[in-house]
Amino acid sequence: MSEPKVSTPENAPETTPPVDTNLVRELADVLNKTGLSELEVERGDLRIRLTKTVTLAPAPAVMPAPVQAAIAPVAAAPSPPPAAASKPGAAGDVVKSPMVGTVYLQAQPGSPPFAKVGDRVALGQTLLLVEAMKTMNPIAAPKAGVVTEYLVSDGQPVEYGEPLVVID
Repeated sequence: MSEPKVSTPENAPETTPPVDTNLVRELADVLNKTGLSELEVERGDLRIRLTKTVTLAPAPAVMPAPVQAAIAPVAAAPSPPPAAASKPGAAGDVVKSPMVGTVYLQAQPGSPPFAKVGDRVALGQTLLLVEAMKTMNPIAAPKAGVVTEYLVSDGQPVEYGEPLVVID
């Protein structure tokens, strides 16, 4: 039987140090759990770099198009408010939406509306809410006066600049 050969620095070919497979597995778990696409660790002469190939599936890129198409008819539904916007031109100030979102006339379902037609409102009083990106934005009265008309209904999507309320 021959004895195992022991390499010495003089006769040893250049080799890389053994890789700790448990460390590689742990790093791969970290890579997957954190959603990172690349991870690099360096310890002394040992350097491990893990990369994950991120494949963009064509399905998600195609999916938003039908969603946009579904939104387009909803945006087309508020066609009557622009017609209603021509009505208030004669009397009162029109309060317009400062953003795209969904109108809510009360703070919570079932609670009374912020203001009703015929109510006297003070400068800065909340008239309604516009929800945009899960944030409720109060729309305040730009002047004191009487609410003469609501041009939108509760839960209706609105566009930027769309007339909401008339205050006389």
